[in-house]
Amino acid sequence: MISRALVILVALANLPMQAAPPREQVVAAMKRASGAFVEKASVSGGFVYYVTLGGRRLGEGEATATEIWVQPPGTPTVGEAFLDAYEATGDASFLDRALKAGRALAYGQLESGGWRNSIDFDASGPRIDQYRNGKGKGRNFSTLDDNITLSALAFLMRLDALAKGGDSEIRDAIDYAMPRLLAAQFANGGFPQGWIAPVADRPVVKASFPPYDWRTEGRIKEYWNEYTLNDGMALTLTEVFLRAHRLAGNVAALAALSRFGEFLLLAQLPDPQPGWAQQYGPDMHPIWARAFEPPAVSGRESEDVLIALLKIAEVTGDDRFLAPIVPAVKYLESSLLPDGQLARYYEIGVNRPLFLRRQGKGYELTNDDSNLPDHYGWKNPTRLDRIKNAYRAKMAGRPLAEVLDPAPMEAAMVESVIGAMDANGLWITTHDGSEERLVGQPKFAVGEQYLSSEQFSENLRALSGYVKGITP
Repeated sequence: MISRALVILVALANLPMQAAPPREQVVAAMKRASGAFVEKASVSGGFVYYVTLGGRRLGEGEATATEIWVQPPGTPTVGEAFLDAYEATGDASFLDRALKAGRALAYGQLESGGWRNSIDFDASGPRIDQYRNGKGKGRNFSTLDDNITLSALAFLMRLDALAKGGDSEIRDAIDYAMPRLLAAQFANGGFPQGWIAPVADRPVVKASFPPYDWRTEGRIKEYWNEYTLNDGMALTLTEVFLRAHRLAGNVAALAALSRFGEFLLLAQLPDPQPGWAQQYGPDMHPIWARAFEPPAVSGRESEDVLIALLKIAEVTGDDRFLAPIVPAVKYLESSLLPDGQLARYYEIGVNRPLFLRRQGKGYELTNDDSNLPDHYGWKNPTRLDRIKNAYRAKMAGRPLAEVLDPAPMEAAMVESVIGAMDANGLWITTHDGSEERLVGQPKFAVGEQYLSSEQFSENLRALSGYVKGITP
């Protein structure tokens, strides 16, 4: 989803230059917005996706009064924004709010070491899980998919570093999670969608296309226990291991990252389709996941892998991780749709864009992109220019951050974001009935007003970046 706040910012990018808002004004606005948002939206330090002014709380569906969301843009996303604000301003109130978010996540850590998509502080709640603290029961599957466990762990590690290890709950949650994450890494360096216990040893083989009819054969019921790159896992795993190494000098995390890079090399599919799949079986053939996720070459996941390989090459100094980039970029460029986007799936063998459409209660394969279900991202804007620029930077010996890190906010944009707050310091969205696909796919009535954790986090992080760039 592209937030309305970002749309406003892009629209203002060409406005005439104006005087930069003073640091004190921006910091005051950040503190006011954070206090107001916490007062209206926080439960036990954590957050859901949306809180309506009428009192409804939503994550992926209606949340209870005692429930928070882990899956971004929930609690870890808001917590990261508070840390950005703390780094930019040094104001302890931002660190305090981040610590409360971190403790909320620590409360809901599973016995298996990771997290599921939500946490309920009511032990009788409908989505309660098997929490490590003994205050829950139910599922104990630590989820890597949808950046759930990884966003929580990445946030906690950064929080621990900025708090200088001073909070035992945060430190203990990290020390419990990391070895269990490492134990979920297969011998070939890949990871499943999640874990309950350490994974078993398997033979290490190179990826290849299935020799059978992939349309009807090769399905694995518990596909979530197989190798996956779905929904950005190449990047989120890379970020977690990079943080562990850079913030805490974790040698085991760096070794795991290098092994994950080896998996990405193995997982590249052969010519003439040298991209990557979402999901692989034990023989490293692309396999079905959910009913609308077929074995195929995936445009979005392939781009994720290319950025991850660049980052792994930078931190390890091993240029072998750069070898797949040029042929993969050429392949993806040749596969662009007429509108310049990448299809999520390309058919094995013929490279036609592949989609699924509803057929009764199920789905059927099609190459026709009309009348597709709106619950899934069948096409995605390409990041190939950014990837090529990052590759050129790496080959020239320049840091990837020059290309991959976001640009600081300009003065006109700062004024707009601050001006969009109401008298209480809230960024309020009024649903206008548009069919914009929002994260979590909430159902709002026309005219219903709500607070968005994603919008709050984007705005606070942008203002923090602006403040950080000003010399006091």
